[in-house]
Amino acid sequence: MSTVRYVFAVLLVVGLPPGLLMWFVVHPFIGFWRRFGAKVALAINLVWMIAMLAGLWSIRHRVIGADLGTHWPLVAFGVVLALVAMRIGMARKKHLTMRILAGMPEFASDAEEQGTLLSEGIYARIRHPRYVEIVFATFAYAVIANYVGVYLLALATPPLVHLVVLMEERELRDRFGDQYAQYAARVPRYLPRSIRRQVD
Repeated sequence: MSTVRYVFAVLLVVGLPPGLLMWFVVHPFIGFWRRFGAKVALAINLVWMIAMLAGLWSIRHRVIGADLGTHWPLVAFGVVLALVAMRIGMARKKHLTMRILAGMPEFASDAEEQGTLLSEGIYARIRHPRYVEIVFATFAYAVIANYVGVYLLALATPPLVHLVVLMEERELRDRFGDQYAQYAARVPRYLPRSIRRQVD
């Protein structure tokens, strides 16, 4: 089990930061990236993401931090979180294609290539299921891995994700105008209205 936990820890600390930080380079400077065209912009961003992956891989032992050992209740809790993430992932995959996930609509300068607003299926209940999925999956990996550095990354993930969401929503408002404003007014960001009512 210690090997499985280590693999989970490394996958998270090496894979998650480049995937999140890419959007801090893309969204605020979308006008700049669109000048290159979608394929070139994506290729440039992939190069620095791979460089970041390689850099994190080279220091992975230091980044994951101290091993807190195998704790089966935490593993069980992690499995539950992972199942929730998988359920959300299965629902959003019906609508969020790999092309969209890679950021091609953001990079595209042509209105036709920028696609249409996702508002069906799970997107009719919450606006950002992919990011909710990421948060659940991150905490699943963290509690299964049970390394100090992984917990720190997991705790940093929700605020980072929220910042990405705010930048993405600004870009979506620019791209879709009133259509996005109306969508945002009727569909919550993260929690379906039924859950929000229970929490309130």
